Amino acid sequence: MHVHELNPWRTLIALSAFVIILIVGFVTMRKPLLTYKLDMKQSVQQLDNPEAYFYPWQLENFLQKKMQNVVLYDIRDNFTYGQGHIPGAKNLSANDLSQKESIKRLEDLKDKNVTVVLYGDDQLQANGPWMLFRQVGFDNVKVLLGGYNYYVQHKDNLAATKSDTSYLKGVPKFDYAEMAAPKDGSAIQSTTEKKPVEVRRRKKTTVAAGGC
Repeated sequence: MHVHELNPWRTLIALSAFVIILIVGFVTMRKPLLTYKLDMKQSVQQLDNPEAYFYPWQLENFLQKKMQNVVLYDIRDNFTYGQGHIPGAKNLSANDLSQKESIKRLEDLKDKNVTVVLYGDDQLQANGPWMLFRQVGFDNVKVLLGGYNYYVQHKDNLAATKSDTSYLKGVPKFDYAEMAAPKDGSAIQSTTEKKPVEVRRRKKTTVAAGGC
């Protein structure tokens, strides 16, 4: 048998092997761990959803163990968590939130109708992870308004925070313009005259003579 008579069989075997590899690749291909459930508009609407937040005054019932279906996760690193955290909160670093084990844990809690509350030093630190989990369908995940720092300042009287809104980002606690205004009610006037800006051009320096 000549060599050229074997070529078609070798080609067929090679093609068959290639097809088998493709089929195995498609069958064993891993699905993405997280898929987005909300579009951009729906994600932005979460910011105005009061059900997406956990309020500081609600911590009172959590600390008294009156909330059996709530889990607090401190997303700071283990060292910072060890220096101080909300009693009863578990540590789940932000770096590990997207790990397979963490996602499985969150899925189990969602199936059991358990509310998951994320917090960092301040609300800004937890906003990113909170929004991510909301976008991928974890509607049981909430963010603690004010974060740990706000809790530390008001932990002795959390019930009073129900009437306080200073934990909301973008809402100033004081009216600084009113505080700076004159006490006699007159408007603030500037006595300094604005002088026109004079632009001075730098003179070119003489180019040093030279050459070969």
